[in-house]
Amino acid sequence: MLEETHGFVMVEDAGRGYRRVVPSPEPLVIHGVNQIKALIDQAIVISSGGGGIPVYRDENGNIQGVEAVIDKDRSGLKLAQQVEADTFMMLTDVSNVCVNFGKPNEKKLATISVEQAKTYVAEGQFPAGSMLPKIEAAIQFAEMGKEAIICSLDDAVEALEGKAGTRILLNVEQ
Repeated sequence: MLEETHGFVMVEDAGRGYRRVVPSPEPLVIHGVNQIKALIDQAIVISSGGGGIPVYRDENGNIQGVEAVIDKDRSGLKLAQQVEADTFMMLTDVSNVCVNFGKPNEKKLATISVEQAKTYVAEGQFPAGSMLPKIEAAIQFAEMGKEAIICSLDDAVEALEGKAGTRILLNVEQ
């Protein structure tokens, strides 16, 4: 119905109904970074969880919205880069990244190198629109020589202590 009346492109969303398909551009800059940096000096900041609203400046310098969606993991990566974070943590509904997810030989990953993460991506281990964007963002952050963590909200504190979640690092000593 929305396709016919408004010209929207709709797709089935993994048995959860339908969703509108819109472009998903790479985030270029996060607005409000100075305010976020000020908050970081006082506490841990949780931000960019919804990905953000894509905008542009028109010829008069006014901010205008765009019919698109910014991936929350790419948005989080961009924010972590802009605030010069040492650690980039992505919270999700699972305790660890897994290979062979949902299969009898499923394996939880604790600490992996960027190289190993890229190998798993090439093998197709992570579903697009689910774990893949998190892994791709983690790889980009870890390539800067910093630490990326993927874990559940319940495990966040332990993950920061190195006791839970999946860590992606540039190099991992064997």
